[in-house]
This record gives sequence, C-alpha cells and structure tokens, in this order.
Amino acid sequence: MFGDMMNMMGKLKETQQKIEATKQRLDTVLIDEKSNDGLLEVTLTANRKIKSITIDESLLEDKEQLEDYLILVLNKAIERATNINETELAAVAKEGMPNIPGMDLFK
Repeated sequence: MFGDMMNMMGKLKETQQKIEATKQRLDTVLIDEKSNDGLLEVTLTANRKIKSITIDESLLEDKEQLEDYLILVLNKAIERATNINETELAAVAKEGMPNIPGMDLFK
C-alpha cells in the first residue's frame, strides 16, 4: 500500500511538471483574430496574453466604433485561446491522474 501511495505521488509530481511545460508551450501558441471587415486584428497566446493589436487608420476617427471593435475581437480571441488552453491542460491532467475508482473527473 505504501508503495502504491509513493507511486501515485510520483505520478502527480510528473503530471505537475507536464502541466507547467504545457503552460510554457502555450505561450508560443498564437491565436489571430480579425474583425469581419479586417479593420482590426489582434494576436494573443493560448495563455491569453496579448501580443499585438493592429488598427486600421479609419477606426481612429471614431472612438466609440474602435472601442466596440476592440471588445468584439478581443472577446472572440480570448474565447478561442481559453478553449485551446483548457483542452490542452485537461488532456495533460487526465493523462496523469491515477486510476482511483469513482474519481472520473475528466470524462
């Protein structure tokens, strides 16, 4: 029993390391999102860090329109990044979870 517990602890530590490595890798996964008309483009990482924002000159004339564009495009990009992030981290966590009856957390 003690050996099983040590084995599980080792697996959990290994899974923790894999999760950290995945988080670091997700910093290199870039998500590009554009407005429908291409006037605004944002790029962020799968860890939801903004890398760049490109704004067409025509949007600089209307503050309210620019704000609306930023909200829409950033929200779409953040949603995509979150989906990628959660999928990747859940896969690593599921892979490293010990097989404990009744603990089907990642189905």
